[in-house]
Amino acid sequence: MTTSVLVPDSLTREAEDRREATRKLGYVARAATVFRVDRLTVFPDPDGQGKWEDGFVETVLRYAATPPHLRKEMWGKRDELEYVGVLPPLRVRSQTGSGSEGSGSLRQGIVTEVGADGRVRVNCGMQHPISLPVPADMDVGAGERVTVRVSSRRPVRAKLVDHPTPGFDVVSADLDTALSRDDAGLTIASSRYGELATTRRLGRLAERRDREGGMTVAFGAPERGLPSILDVDPGSVGRDQADDESTGFDLWLNTVPNQGSEVVRTEEALFASLACLTLTE
Repeated sequence: MTTSVLVPDSLTREAEDRREATRKLGYVARAATVFRVDRLTVFPDPDGQGKWEDGFVETVLRYAATPPHLRKEMWGKRDELEYVGVLPPLRVRSQTGSGSEGSGSLRQGIVTEVGADGRVRVNCGMQHPISLPVPADMDVGAGERVTVRVSSRRPVRAKLVDHPTPGFDVVSADLDTALSRDDAGLTIASSRYGELATTRRLGRLAERRDREGGMTVAFGAPERGLPSILDVDPGSVGRDQADDESTGFDLWLNTVPNQGSEVVRTEEALFASLACLTLTE
């Protein structure tokens, strides 16, 4: 089951400075980690562009999603990453131990080079990148995250394994593309104008989410909710959209009924929405 989150590239448009913008994105990354989001997609909001560089939101989120032992070599120094020191640690749960493929610890790595001999070089936080054969049933490319089982560091004994990497992937795509993916599952727009997330409705949504193999949840930006981004009438979205493909969502949902603040920030909406939408029976 796949859980995907969509956020606009205008997410930090109201931040007073780059430090505050980076901190805001850190909370988004934390929410994605806490609730085991598989994919975090940044979609374009041309009419809501802020004052930061093109790609700022995606770059900082990609950096946050990169394991700490890989960040220095992968990213170096970039203007967008000036204040990444304020990012909260994600502390993604690592998976270690032995299994049917042999003893050793599982480490996340990044493919730095693909050779013509069926081998790849992988940086997995050891002293140097290591050369590993690619199993016949795997297809990996440069820059891709992979899982490496390390059974010995001296001498180095390791191999690529077909095992999900912990954490989340960050990608860039427009809304239509993200919502039409084969693994999109139940598609939900988070909005104060949506249906109220009552206990009864959440129970039905959990069943529907499981039946459809996962869910995709989209969020808006400060002062630019999803109705504004999509240029739709807020009054038309407070109902099930199953028979109306005009917005691309199955439903619009308000996960903060009776909010006490005039504005719920996007990073706050992520925690509120994912907390109830990931509930199990």
